[in-house]
Amino acid sequence: MPDRFVRVALGVTLGLLIAFVAQPYILAFLYSAEAPRPVTARGDLSATERTTVDLFARAAPSVVHVFAQAAAQGRGLMEPDDEFGQGPGDGQQQGSGTQTGTGIVWDAAGHVVTNNHVVEAATKGGGSISVRLSSGEVVSARVVGTAPSYDLAVLQLGRVAKMPPPIAVGTSADLKVGQAAFAIGNPFGLDHTLTTGVISALQRRLPTQEGRELSGVIQTDAAINPGNSGGPLLDSAGRLIGVNTAIFSPSGASAGIGFAVPVDVVNRVIPDLIKNGRVRNPGIGIIAGQEATAARLGIDGVVVLRVLPGSPAAQAGLRGVDPRTGEIGDVIVGANGSPVHRLSDLTAVVEETGLDRPVTLLVERDGRVRTVRLNTADVAQTRL
Repeated sequence: MPDRFVRVALGVTLGLLIAFVAQPYILAFLYSAEAPRPVTARGDLSATERTTVDLFARAAPSVVHVFAQAAAQGRGLMEPDDEFGQGPGDGQQQGSGTQTGTGIVWDAAGHVVTNNHVVEAATKGGGSISVRLSSGEVVSARVVGTAPSYDLAVLQLGRVAKMPPPIAVGTSADLKVGQAAFAIGNPFGLDHTLTTGVISALQRRLPTQEGRELSGVIQTDAAINPGNSGGPLLDSAGRLIGVNTAIFSPSGASAGIGFAVPVDVVNRVIPDLIKNGRVRNPGIGIIAGQEATAARLGIDGVVVLRVLPGSPAAQAGLRGVDPRTGEIGDVIVGANGSPVHRLSDLTAVVEETGLDRPVTLLVERDGRVRTVRLNTADVAQTRL
C-alpha cells in the first residue's frame, strides 16, 4: 500500500512538472496572435481632451519656426547654457551662427511677433532670417522693428503661397493663478510642440537687455525649452495671453519655471514697432533694487539701485545705492498720489501718465520724505 501511494504521488508530481514546463508552449500554440489584433473602440474623447485638441488645431497654423542666421558663420550644433534669463536660457542655436525660435502671426499683412534675442544676431551682423510656416513652406523675412527693453521684435514675411491666419488675442489683465495655460513652440527644433500647465504666478520681474527689467511677467509651469522663445502662451479659449521669453533652469532645459511677456504689453508695443520700427517707453530712468532684498531690509517702496545718466531721474537729483559702501540712497514710496510698494505700482503710474508728461514722486532719503516732480521720457533712448 505505501509503495502504491508513493508511485501515485510521484506520478502526480511528474505530471504537474511536465504541465508547468509545457505551459508556455501550450499557450503560444493556442493563443498566439498571428493576425492583426482587432481595435477596441475607445469612445468619445473627454471634454478636456476635446478642448485641448480644438485649441491646438485653431492656434497651430498661426505659429511659425524662425531661423536667424548671423553673417559669415559656420555650421555645427551648440546648445546654449545659461541658468536664468531670455535668449541663452531658452533659445536654441543650430550651428554657431544660427539662432532658432518661434514666432506668432500677428496680422493678415504677414507681420510675425517673436523675441528680440532670437533675431538679434542676424540684425546686428547683417545676416538673414527665414521662417517655416505650419504648412512646411519656408519664406524669407525681414526685421520691421525691435524693442530690446521688452525682448520683442516684429518680422515681415516675404511672398507666401497662402498667408497663415493671425492668432486670436486675449488679455492678461484678468489672469488668475491656477488657470490653464498652453504653450506652442519649436523646442529643440521639434516643430509645433504643445505643452500644458497652469499660470504659476503673476507680476514677476524679468531682466531684459541693457540693464532694464520687465515687470508684470507671467510665470507658468507649461514646459518651455530651448526653441520656444517667441512662441505663444495661450489660455483655454486659445487666445494669446503672453509671449514665451525665458526659463529658469540650472540644466538649460525646462524646470517647470517659464516666463512670458504679458499680451497687454505686447498689444501696446507691437503696433508701434510696425508703424515706427521702435517703441517709445515712458519712464523716469531708474534701475530698481530687488523686491525680496528690500523686504528683508524692512523697506516698503522701490529702492533706487541706479540712475541712468541723462534721464529725468538724474536731472531731478535722485540717488541710487552707493556702489562703494552699499548705502541706500532714495526709496520711492508714492507716485501721483498713489502709494508705491513695489516696482509694478510705479510702472503702472508711469505708463498711465504717458510720455513727456509730469509725474510727482514721494521719495524717502535718510528717513525724510520729500516731493520730487519730473517729466517722463523715452527711456529706450537712455543708455547706461
